[in-house]
Parts: sequence; structure tokens; C-alpha cells
Amino acid sequence: MVRVFAAIYRYLLALRYRVKLEGTEHLTSSSTKLFLPNHQATVDPQLIFAHLYKYTKASPLVTEAYCKVWILKPIFRLMGVVSVPDLEKSRKGIEVVANLYKNVLEALAHGHSMLIYPAGQLAGQGYERIYNKQSAWQVCRQLPENTRIIGVRIRGLWGSMWSKAWNGESPNFLWTYLKGIFYVLANGLFFLPRRDVTISFYDITDAGCGRAAVSRQEFNRYLESFYNAEGPEPVLFLKHFFYSPALKRKLPEHIKGADPQKYDGISE
Repeated sequence: MVRVFAAIYRYLLALRYRVKLEGTEHLTSSSTKLFLPNHQATVDPQLIFAHLYKYTKASPLVTEAYCKVWILKPIFRLMGVVSVPDLEKSRKGIEVVANLYKNVLEALAHGHSMLIYPAGQLAGQGYERIYNKQSAWQVCRQLPENTRIIGVRIRGLWGSMWSKAWNGESPNFLWTYLKGIFYVLANGLFFLPRRDVTISFYDITDAGCGRAAVSRQEFNRYLESFYNAEGPEPVLFLKHFFYSPALKRKLPEHIKGADPQKYDGISE
């Protein structure tokens, strides 16, 4: 049932997003998998899962606000979503999520693949920062046997209306979703300008476990290095109507949660 829905949804997303997949050979093994993606926009989980379900299944940790959206509830039940507090709004949420690793470890030990966003929030710039977040580190330092860590690097969404680049804050999911439907219909279904997105899968088990054994800081620096290997992504404000001129839009003066430090060419 989930695979059928994913196939239909993949087709609908293709009306706007031209997705290129890399490293899909890492998805077909029989091993249990822990997926660790960067988080550019609120549409990237939709893209990842729509394409991921062609090869394997996984349950994500999802911010509780999205779990309350009525249109998503039945889908999330099918996917086995685990609800977590919004880290951008609740300090208490950080403590709760820090303890969720026990449930994730138990699921992995029973052969159930999981997906965690190490940053816990949308990127506030064209690259990923994880800072001192600990949920992914807590899992990787105690990774169950026969579990592989799959790093997921997604590029192409910085500047999307689903990203913070649009108005400086995390977009309202339902309102943005409805606008997306309108744009598809207004362009006659098939003429909506398409955004190029690349989703790359890498097996980072050895490096990830090795860095996790050293310290949380070392592990998070490694993940940042992995996600930002191609450097900062330039912003792209893609027009929403095929008959309109290119968008002349600039980044907001203030972006909530943006990195206060200048990009330093993050390295391992």
C-alpha cells in the first residue's frame, strides 16, 4: 500500500522537481539502515521518501506539528512515523529528542530501518550546520549489529518556497502545500517550471561510527563535512508560472536560525 502511494506521489512531485538519484546501490542490501539526511526544505522529506520507497522502507522522526496536519495523519500512520517536539520552539523538546535514541536503537535492533535529521531543523543558509545536536550521535555510538549508516545529501532546494530562503522562517506546511497545488493547476499540470534536485546516498558506516566513538563534536563535524562537501549552495528562486519572467528576489535580511558565523569551508 505504501509503495503504491509513493509511486503516485513520486509522479506528482515530478511535475515540479526533476530528481536525480545517486548511490542507489546502497539501498538494496538486506542490512537494516539508519538514514541521516541534511534538511534544506520541508519538501525534502517528501522527495526522499517518495523515491526511497522504490528500494526500501524506513520510518522517520517527524516534528509533531506536521503530525497534526489532517491530510498527513493517514500517510504517517502507514509509514510508522515517530513524532518528536519542534526543536526550534521548545528547549524541553531537545531533552525529549535526546532520549528518543533508545526507541530508535530498539527499532534498528529489530531490523526496522529509521531516518533521523541530525540537524533537527531546516537549514538557515545554503549549507548544513548541526551544532551540538545529539540524537544522531547517540544512535551511531551504539549502533546495533548489521545496521548500516546511509548518509543522504540533498541539493537543489535552497531558494524553494519550502525553505527558509523564501521569507526567513520555516514555511507553514499546509499553506505552502495548497499553493503548490494551485501552481500545478495554474500551469496546466505539465508546464510548471521544474527544479533540479539531486539526492545522493552514501554508506558512511565506518567513518560515522569511528567519529561517534571519539566525541559528539567530532561526529557532528564529520556530518557537516559530508553534507557540505560541494560547498555552499547558491540560492535559486525558481519562477512558479511558465509564462512569467524570472523571479527577481533576494534573500531576507534576517533568516531565523541562520548560522551567525561566516562559512569556513568545513572540512574533516
